Amino acid sequence: MEYWTLGSDMTEVVENKTSNRSKLRDVWDQFKSHKGALLGGFIFFSIVIVVMIGPFFWPFEANGIDIRSRNQGPSLLHPFGTDQLGRDTLARMMAGGRTSIAVGLAAMALSLFFGSFIGVTAGFYKRLDGILMRFTDLFLSLPLLPLLLVMMLLFREPLSQAYGPEKGMFVLIVVSIGITSWMPTARIVRADVLALKEREFVLAARSSGTSDTMIILRHIMPNVLSPIMVSATLGIANGIITESALSFLGLGFPPDFPTWGRLLNDAVDYLQQYPERVFWPGLAISLTVLSINYLGDGLRDALDPRMRKR
Repeated sequence: MEYWTLGSDMTEVVENKTSNRSKLRDVWDQFKSHKGALLGGFIFFSIVIVVMIGPFFWPFEANGIDIRSRNQGPSLLHPFGTDQLGRDTLARMMAGGRTSIAVGLAAMALSLFFGSFIGVTAGFYKRLDGILMRFTDLFLSLPLLPLLLVMMLLFREPLSQAYGPEKGMFVLIVVSIGITSWMPTARIVRADVLALKEREFVLAARSSGTSDTMIILRHIMPNVLSPIMVSATLGIANGIITESALSFLGLGFPPDFPTWGRLLNDAVDYLQQYPERVFWPGLAISLTVLSINYLGDGLRDALDPRMRKR
């Protein structure tokens, strides 16, 4: 009997592994069929690789000033030209991309944490649903840009003094974007949890005495990963756009700390003489956001069981 019990357990483990591999293969097959998602993923990861690795191989520094080379157009030595201080635009683009993408990723993580926590709590606990959803509606009704501007003006100096100009602004921008962009995720997750908690496997787990925490971790969270992952891709794009807007308005990082939005701000005064200075950071922002959106569409279709059955 022990032999057969062990054998049946091993058979069950093998079947579970095979089932998981089959699901992953189905997800990948569906994702591959979305040509826009493949192209978007290739462009996005190519941009990430260039901005992360490129500065180690490029001979010019982002803040290296060379007055004799100022205001040069594109050339073999400076493919994107130079700015009014002779700084290499390509080097500044790569350094700015690091900051912009890092802000987008960090803000996305913070937004997903708040949104998932509030969405799961509101959907699972009926007594908290009304309070948390009114709280979400309150944040949705707030004007985003004026709120961000007020937060920048109020907390910029204290955080800069506490952590330094660059780290202080990074923390401020990430937190500001994260706590003002979690609401759509919360509403989407709540709607899924409301449907999931009435399913048979959740009711069976509850009737067997499983605690609420284990039900959420074992049965609820794995089944809401699909909308959370889609929200993650949109959150990265939203973080990059918001940081670029703040930097463009002059309320982001210091002038000597390049970001794509800061490069746009610096190029406005030279728009008529050197229009390419606006083109390059604008193109980088547009390509990054567009590729992330296509990647999110592909993930949504791949993770949706109804789409995989077509």
